[in-house]
Amino acid sequence: MSTFTRDEIDRAFEHYRAVAKQAGTANDWRAWADLFTEDATYIEHHFGEMHGREAIFEWISTTMKQPINDEMTEFPCEWYVIDEDKGWVVCCIQNRMRDPGDGSVHEAPNWTLLKYAGDNQWSWEEDIYNPNEFTDMIKGWMLAKKDA
Repeated sequence: MSTFTRDEIDRAFEHYRAVAKQAGTANDWRAWADLFTEDATYIEHHFGEMHGREAIFEWISTTMKQPINDEMTEFPCEWYVIDEDKGWVVCCIQNRMRDPGDGSVHEAPNWTLLKYAGDNQWSWEEDIYNPNEFTDMIKGWMLAKKDA
């Protein structure tokens, strides 16, 4: 049973989303990585498993500065549920590309499990997605950018 209230978890998740929005806009991931505990685990099924806040920061900073990834600037939450007993949030985050110039939206879903640790920090994140959907999204975005 979690020692955190639903309201606290909900507020922490709202904060997580706000910090992610700022990080994506600026491509500066320090504040986002600081949302994780020093000993957090981050599982990203394509890139592997990271242990600790600094490993998470190093991975996200490097990954999001690479071409094409650096065009992924918004991460709106489509839906989320809170498991108050476990202190977990399960959500669908859309990974959205920058406008290619024609106003079209190009995004692919990512299902995320977050485990809350208190004080606006998370001890665990696991991302699950279909890489084929991301490939199709990027191909569509590149085509739209070329035609814009």
